[in-house]
Amino acid sequence: MSASPVSAARMRTVDIMIPVLNEAHVLEKSVNTLRAFCRAELPWHWRVVVVDNGSTDGTQEVAQRLKDQFPDEVDFYHLDQRGRGRALRYAWGRSTADVCTYMDVDLSTELPALRRIVDPILAGKADLATGSRLHKGLSRVTRSLKRYILSKSYNIMVRTILNTRVRDHQCGFKAASRQVIEHVVPQVQDQTWFFDTELLVLSEKQGYRLAEVPIHWVEDQDSRVKIAKTAFDDIMGILRVRWLLWQWMLGRGDPPRRMVGEKTA
Repeated sequence: MSASPVSAARMRTVDIMIPVLNEAHVLEKSVNTLRAFCRAELPWHWRVVVVDNGSTDGTQEVAQRLKDQFPDEVDFYHLDQRGRGRALRYAWGRSTADVCTYMDVDLSTELPALRRIVDPILAGKADLATGSRLHKGLSRVTRSLKRYILSKSYNIMVRTILNTRVRDHQCGFKAASRQVIEHVVPQVQDQTWFFDTELLVLSEKQGYRLAEVPIHWVEDQDSRVKIAKTAFDDIMGILRVRWLLWQWMLGRGDPPRRMVGEKTA
C-alpha cells in the first residue's frame, strides 16, 4: 500500500461515528455488522464510536456492553441532550483520528461506500466527502416518492439560496479531515439535522475541497425524523447561513479562510 499525505510513517486512523437516539433494538446488530465489514475490508486502523444523544430505551446499556466486549474496536459516548449535530460535534471534537466519518445506525448506505468517502481524504484529494443519493445515473436509492420529493425540493432550495454545487446536503453519510474538524466544525451553529448542510456550505465557501460520492441507499422504514419540525428548522437554518454569507461578502466578520464561489452582483 502506498503512503498517504496524511501519514507516511504510521497506520492511518479512521473513526466511524454512529449517532443514536432510542436504537436499542437495532444497535448491537448494526455495530457487529459494521465491525465484521471493517475487519474484512478496511486497510486502516479503525474504531466504531457510538454516540448516544438522549436515549431512554436502554441504548446506553447496549452501547456500553459493546464497548466492554470489544474495547479495541468500539467506543461509546453518552450525552443527555438530543441532537445529531450536537452528538457529532462532541464525538468528532474528541477524536484524534486522521479522518472522522459518520453513518446512520440503520446502515442505509452500502458499507463498501466507506472506502469511497475516506480514500479521497487520505489521498490528499479532498477535505470533506459526502454521500449523494441524488447523483443522476450513478446513485441507487430505494425510498418512498414522498421522501424523494421532499429531499429533491430541499436540495434545490439550498442550491438556489446558498449558491452551492452539492447535490445532496442531508445524506447521513460523511467523512471529514482533521483540518475540517478543527476549523469548520466549531463554526457550525446547528445542533440537530441542519448540521450536515451547514457543515458542507461553510466548508465549500471557505475553499475546502469537497467530494460528493454516489451511493446505494435504502430508506429506513423506522425513521424517527419529524418532517414538519425538521423542515421548519432547516428553512430557518438556510436563512441564517444566507445572512452569514452576506455578512462575509460585505467584510463584516471575515471567514477563517478565503471565501469562494459567491456571486457579488
